Amino acid sequence: MSSVRAVDRAIAILQCFTADQPAMSVIEIQKRVGLSRPTLYRLLHTLSTRGLIYAEGDPQRFKLAHGVMKLSHVWLSGLDVVNVARPILEELRDVTGETAALFRLEEDRSICILECESRHVLAISRGVGSSMKIPQGATGKALLAFMPSERQAEFLSGIPKDSQRTNLDEALRAAAHNGYTISRGEIFVGAIAVAAPYFDHRGSVVGSVGLYGPAARVSEEKISEFARLVREAGHTISTLLGSQAPTELPQENKPKSVEAAPMKRTRRAVKA
Repeated sequence: MSSVRAVDRAIAILQCFTADQPAMSVIEIQKRVGLSRPTLYRLLHTLSTRGLIYAEGDPQRFKLAHGVMKLSHVWLSGLDVVNVARPILEELRDVTGETAALFRLEEDRSICILECESRHVLAISRGVGSSMKIPQGATGKALLAFMPSERQAEFLSGIPKDSQRTNLDEALRAAAHNGYTISRGEIFVGAIAVAAPYFDHRGSVVGSVGLYGPAARVSEEKISEFARLVREAGHTISTLLGSQAPTELPQENKPKSVEAAPMKRTRRAVKA
């Protein structure tokens, strides 16, 4: 189906504004969209009458108007992170064979809001609604590592400066550098978890996505694979939430598929 040319051109005008360049002259817009001056002026006038663009100053510079914010508000109101993330987590579970879960930051705790449990007979499960303090586990540290420094300092201020705190500081520095965190037996003895953050439309960390399973099944090779998978999942969820903060993995680092575990109807969940 062919597109409507006038609509396509109007959208191109709206999309040429960026956070780095929120105001532009007619000449600057023309260079980006490649339209003739008369056509561009007609479209700018139409967008202005609809409250999507306005002009100010002399010489005139155009900016996005309040109508764009109204559309953004409608989009945000209909956004449900659980529905957005569900197919992504289901694919994570099916590709790896381990439990995939989504956590949301709530004040000083991380809360599990979605869990796709492993189909193995022995599965690690936290359960929807479970919560814990932020510095605990891979999913919590994935949040802490990407908070603004002031808020991170608030969480760390109540932790004694001992060997455990030193290990936590090192883990947070590694997480900030690598884009993911790993925990071994922190929540449940014998469990391994790998997690990465996701961000909202403002670029603020609001949650984490994690994979966890028993150490007997999760080898070092799989841990490396899981790290790439959760990073990509976090990036995808962030993008769907409107964020431009996370950087997508380079093509050569794209995760390969991990053989899915066989489906079994009977399973026993071990609560982590």
